[in-house]
Parts: sequence; C-alpha cells; structure tokens
Amino acid sequence: MYIPKVFEETRTEVLTELIQKHALGCLILHTNGELDANHLPFEYDEKSHSLYAHIAKENPLYTQLKQSQNVLVVFSIDHAYVSPNWYVGKFEHHKAVPTWNYVVIHAKGMAELIEDEKVLRGILARLTRQHESNQPKPWKMSDAPKDYIQNELNKIAAIRIEISSLVGKFKLSQNRDVIDQVNVAEAYKQNNKNVLAEMMLNK
Repeated sequence: MYIPKVFEETRTEVLTELIQKHALGCLILHTNGELDANHLPFEYDEKSHSLYAHIAKENPLYTQLKQSQNVLVVFSIDHAYVSPNWYVGKFEHHKAVPTWNYVVIHAKGMAELIEDEKVLRGILARLTRQHESNQPKPWKMSDAPKDYIQNELNKIAAIRIEISSLVGKFKLSQNRDVIDQVNVAEAYKQNNKNVLAEMMLNK
C-alpha cells in the first residue's frame, strides 16, 4: 500500500482499537495461482498480537489453510468524497480538485486453522458479547438449544493470524490547511459521516 508519510499511522493501540470497533475485514491470499478474498469478522488478541476469526468448513479457505499461508487482512474503517467547494481557497483561486478521504488498516501475517472447539467457542462468545453489548437484551450462546449450537459448531473452524505487519493509512486532509480540515469535517458531520469527522477533529 502506498502511504505518504503524512497519512501513515503505526501506533498499534490506535489501529487495534479501530479493528475491535470495526471488526469486518477482508482476508486476501494467493492460492493455486489465483487471488481469493473472504470477508470475516475478526477479534484482536493483544497477548498474542493475533487476529482470530471463524469460517465455514464448506468454504474453500478451510482446505487452503490446512497448510499455513501468508495472508493480508484489509479493514476499511470509513471513507467519503471530498468536494473542492469545502476548501476556502477554491473561491479565491479555484486551484482545487475533488479527492477522497479514508481510513484503512492492513494486517499481514501467517494464517493457520485451529481445530479446537474450546478456542472456537471462546472466539464466538467474545465476538457475540462485544457486538451484542448495545442491545437492550444482549443475546448469548446459551440462549439457543445446546444441540443446535453444537451442530453449528461442527460446521465451522477457527483461524488465527499471527500479525507480522500492521499499518494504517489515515487520509484525513492532513495535507490541507487547518481551516480546510475543519470545513471537511463539518461537511462530513452534516452528511452523517461521523467516524471520519470525529477522527479528523480529534487526530
């Protein structure tokens, strides 16, 4: 990924907090001479500096990961168009063009299957607990019949990716004057792009 220095983010705590909040990642690997991509919810484990997820055993990825593979996981946190009309200078000299702001995180590492039901249950329980936390009555695995849950568990497997490289590209108008950055952020707030707006105003 091309990252001009002004847009680079390498602080692990910043990147992993975003991954926890925006869990869906795109796992990309090269296998049998082709590229493959799978969209999966991930959990970050600080102790092992790893990503955990689960996949269906019917997914070709299950067979592909019988042998460990180098993979790339892309987390697209948020993105939005930038209009030149939001720049102060546009009305003075008209030297402005449209662009796009976005926040993405790339995690590289070695992926492996984990054929351990205890690990799998832990991944599912934590993922559910985190993303059910804002529900009036959070669902938990024990709400469903035991035999139903067991049947579902038999159909899936856990994967672990030990992270070897973690970097973010936070393109948030840092190459513009502060007043332009504020104007873009305010425009985003008006258009309900609150994640980008908050990151721009608090970076």
